[in-house]
Amino acid sequence: MERLDYKKAGVDIHAGYEAVHRMKKHVQSTFTDHVIGGLGGFGGLFSIAMAKEMEEPVLVAGTDGVGTKLKLAIDMNKNDTIGIDCVAMCVNDILCQGAKPLFFLDYIATGKLLPEQAEEIVAGIAEGCRQANTALIGGETAEMPGFYQTGDYDVAGFCVGIVDRAKAIDGSQIKAGDILLGIASSGVHSNGFSLVRKILADRQIDLMQTLNEQTSPTVGEMLLAPTRIYYQALMPLIEQGLLKGLAHITGGGFYENIPRMLPAGVMAEIKKDSYQLPEVFQLLQKWGNLEWDSMYNTFNMGIGMVLAVAAEKAEQIKQDLNNRSWPTYEIGKVIAGDGGVKLC
Repeated sequence: MERLDYKKAGVDIHAGYEAVHRMKKHVQSTFTDHVIGGLGGFGGLFSIAMAKEMEEPVLVAGTDGVGTKLKLAIDMNKNDTIGIDCVAMCVNDILCQGAKPLFFLDYIATGKLLPEQAEEIVAGIAEGCRQANTALIGGETAEMPGFYQTGDYDVAGFCVGIVDRAKAIDGSQIKAGDILLGIASSGVHSNGFSLVRKILADRQIDLMQTLNEQTSPTVGEMLLAPTRIYYQALMPLIEQGLLKGLAHITGGGFYENIPRMLPAGVMAEIKKDSYQLPEVFQLLQKWGNLEWDSMYNTFNMGIGMVLAVAAEKAEQIKQDLNNRSWPTYEIGKVIAGDGGVKLC
């Protein structure tokens, strides 16, 4: 009878050691002064001594993955930005509560652990953490033969932030007459890719084809543009108390996400022509022959974050964001109503 071991079952422990070695420098590049110890423990340690300065510190947590955008990254063998998406999906969510991100943990599952691939994924996660001033204090890489195909993988993450309860953003102060500002997205971000992939398959669109000139990005590069992380844009405004509400435009688009920040008795009125719709959404609509309502209920449509602000502060905030290279538009206003979004 053949003598079995873990490697013959499909799990290569030595590949795991190599992957961890490759990841180490990327992980350590995210460490802040609050990280205690190094890598290799059973849990990541992070000091929250800064909570002493708050009257009522509240931890805010968020978790998410990247969805089927991963399939495009795998098909193109481009794994160095998908980690940014994972961080963005978590960090942008907790920013909506006014929380300052503290630390992040990741989970990578794969059919066969390829150290080079794993390093590329973690390098992207580390880059996202640096953009969010967030420490990557731990994670897990699971090799699962027979569950995932060789080369396939999944990525998920978990972020914890902190906010003084009195300064938390809950949308309760939003009222009719407030202005809605939209900060530009970097593209499709990380939602709606099951529909995107269906469109590509049905229309037989090659990920490697260019859109116009030879120097233009390929379809795949355009779609894989990493999700924008809004920490640098929003944290100065959060600290000044200038934001009444925030909505991260993810799955469900405008219709599902903007109402999440609104109190009872009001609704959002959005002007579709208040900004230039990015080319990627025009192409998806054309290729898929999609209804526009479906587009606004699926994609971010070029707006990654919506801010509710007092009318008298709107121009100041918009100019500040634009001056700091965060393209921002006045996309609508808050009106009396029974909730929801009105597009006009």
